[in-house]
Amino acid sequence: MDTATEPETEQVVFVTEDGVPTGETGPKLASHHEHTRLHLAFSCYVLRRSDNALLITQRALHKKVWPGVWTNSVCGHPAPGESLEDAVLRRADYELGLPSLSGLHCVLPKYRYRTPPFQGIVENEFCPVFAAWADVEPAPNPEEVGDWRWIPWLDYTELLNDATANVSYWAKDQYAQLKGIEPFSGL
Repeated sequence: MDTATEPETEQVVFVTEDGVPTGETGPKLASHHEHTRLHLAFSCYVLRRSDNALLITQRALHKKVWPGVWTNSVCGHPAPGESLEDAVLRRADYELGLPSLSGLHCVLPKYRYRTPPFQGIVENEFCPVFAAWADVEPAPNPEEVGDWRWIPWLDYTELLNDATANVSYWAKDQYAQLKGIEPFSGL
């Protein structure tokens, strides 16, 4: 098994406010707490090629960080020395069972966020956001994904605006910027 995907050994890359690696890394799980240092991450929105429906996922209930919340398709952290694009592809394969994505491109290269505490954990990430398309159905890893579904962008908008929905902080925060840019502005 690729050790870069095993939670016990996965490392995060600490960065400056501009997303430049500091040269320091830390263990992923131990690095997420109430005083999480700024580190490099990514988010990716996977659209179905046939109808541009968005793949949303519910994080597995046993995950340490944001368990059970609905969010965009896949999120993760690049390993030290790994490109963001390679990290997106690695995690899409590992989490979603999607070994290939087409049209992968960065839509928000400088996205950065810090969450309020959630069960004692603060996310603090420089997190470029990607879009891509899939031509096959996912086969999610139950260690990562509790549930999933394809939904039209309009339904995603309604989900994010539903105060009772259990949706990730970053999905709501990213939406404000995504809705006005391609490919999302055309959906």
